[in-house]
Amino acid sequence: MESLIYQLPKIVDEGKKEVERILERLSGSNKLALQTNELVLPAKDNATLWQGRSQKEQSQEWLNRLIYGDNLLVMQALLAGDKANGLPSLRGGIDLIYIDPPFDSKADYRTKITLPGVDLEQKPTVIEQFAYADTWKDGTVSYLKMLYPRLALMRELLSEKGSIYVHIDWHVGHYVKILLDDIFDKKNFRNEIIWCYTAASNADSDFPKKHDTIFRYSKGSDYIFNKDDIRIPYAESSLDRANRNVIGRSGMNFEEIILNEKGKIPEDWWIDIQRAARYPGENVGYTTQKSKKLLERIIKASSNENSIVGDFFAGSGTTGAVAERLGRRWIMADLGKPASLIMRKRLIDQSAKPFLYQSIGDYQKEAFASSKLYKRVGDLAQIVLQLYGAIPFTDEQNPNRNLGYIKESRVLVMVDSPNKLTGLATLKKAQELRNGFSGGWGKVVVLGWNFTYDITEAIHSLNDDKLEVLVIPPDLLDKLKTKASYKSLVDSGKIRFSSLQYLTVKPIKIEPSPASPDEEIIIVELDNYVLLSPDNIPLDEKDKEKLKTLIAKDPLALIEYWSVDPDYDGVTFRSQWQDYRENEANDKDPFHVILKAKVVAPKKLGRKICVKAVDVFGFESIVIEKL
Repeated sequence: MESLIYQLPKIVDEGKKEVERILERLSGSNKLALQTNELVLPAKDNATLWQGRSQKEQSQEWLNRLIYGDNLLVMQALLAGDKANGLPSLRGGIDLIYIDPPFDSKADYRTKITLPGVDLEQKPTVIEQFAYADTWKDGTVSYLKMLYPRLALMRELLSEKGSIYVHIDWHVGHYVKILLDDIFDKKNFRNEIIWCYTAASNADSDFPKKHDTIFRYSKGSDYIFNKDDIRIPYAESSLDRANRNVIGRSGMNFEEIILNEKGKIPEDWWIDIQRAARYPGENVGYTTQKSKKLLERIIKASSNENSIVGDFFAGSGTTGAVAERLGRRWIMADLGKPASLIMRKRLIDQSAKPFLYQSIGDYQKEAFASSKLYKRVGDLAQIVLQLYGAIPFTDEQNPNRNLGYIKESRVLVMVDSPNKLTGLATLKKAQELRNGFSGGWGKVVVLGWNFTYDITEAIHSLNDDKLEVLVIPPDLLDKLKTKASYKSLVDSGKIRFSSLQYLTVKPIKIEPSPASPDEEIIIVELDNYVLLSPDNIPLDEKDKEKLKTLIAKDPLALIEYWSVDPDYDGVTFRSQWQDYRENEANDKDPFHVILKAKVVAPKKLGRKICVKAVDVFGFESIVIEKL
């Protein structure tokens, strides 16, 4: 195999060409757009129940954004902007980007889920596997190919006075620096920061690896660096004493030349900041979480109040949490559903300003039809069709390669992309294909991987008994690693395509408000939650059995987060009340959400109420009730 160092020029060249294609697409009409799933209005009272009275939606031009999706597509959407919805392009609009990307460590990061009497370990979801883990099949080469265009788009987003901090470790740090030198120009390299920390180690034949590297680059020569905001006290350490001695021997006055009443600027080796787990109350249960002190130093140094701070591998959300507290605006994106859940809860818990929770709307624009990723999705769709028992159409009949049929029953089968959130637009497209494709069909079945939060409502709104929506097993890609494994799956017939999860609520009650005759209290109580088959959850077999037992006994224990919009306009879900597991302020129960919400709202006739729930695996359901 060719040495990696000789492959770097090819990686850079391919990366440049991909970025050119992306930027060229942004100038056309086929642009990606962000879909707003929720406007979160954090509502936390000191009452025994959270009773609404949330802070009002701000009429400000800017709303912070938490985005679920592949950051390559997220950044394209940010660069393109969305004038129709009043969202301008953010090209050159971000003053600071901090990223903590995967380290190419080959680690299998699983999410631990603690339920009543049960501990489960969730594998990465299929969209995570497909977009990242599966593309690293060639090891570090694939990793660097993934990273190059993302870093290049980050440069496009940075302002002229902006900086980027890339947090990495010994696995690939030296290779990543070569990419950064090429993208940002070696002359704009500012620091190689060594972050040292302590932790237990089993190493007995090597020095324990207890430091990370953070590469700091500016976009140009005129960049933000607030030296007086990050000064630390002079330490009475052996190093500081040595500095005094050296300066003293040279005849210089140490106090006059070095000392500043605010302290010194930290050197580029940081030993005064520990990992998040070492700070009481800070750990949010995310494997790669970084401490608030670390992000505080970076954000204070390289952004100003009201600057936009971006993090496109956001993980546990420390960047946004600290930026919020320091008066910065922020954008965070992550591909993991567990990460998105943790970030949303974390921001609500710290009473953040209203923010948007968004996702990439249409992953499958025609502009992507010629990309390698899209062709690969078509190959995958062919396999899914056959596993479902459908006969794929020829490439001439269906160039996208995502349609098949069951001949005897005149059923059309459509497979959606694993990089797409299946929603109302897809279902309407499926109806059109059923009625017009190849002479028409009696029924259409849509097979999807990931779904928009309002998918159940979309299905109900169409009221079409000739349309069926089923879930593709999220761990299917794990089972399709070889041709032999594919054949065994076909022969076994064990692949199950299940129906969607759904939520039910008890009849909603309205009571007069004792505080004001112009207000009323809306009482919403959860009734039941039906999860899709445990066979389709990315768990090991032993954990699937545990889950089945819990579903039978306590299905509402699976609700991780739920929220209420007491005046839903049918377009934007405005979350004016929220509760989530681990919030023990109301009932002292870390394993369940509270089941009843009391939301105070102005009196209104013909009110439409929307209730959203997200389960511990990241699946979303909504219920809409018209009063």
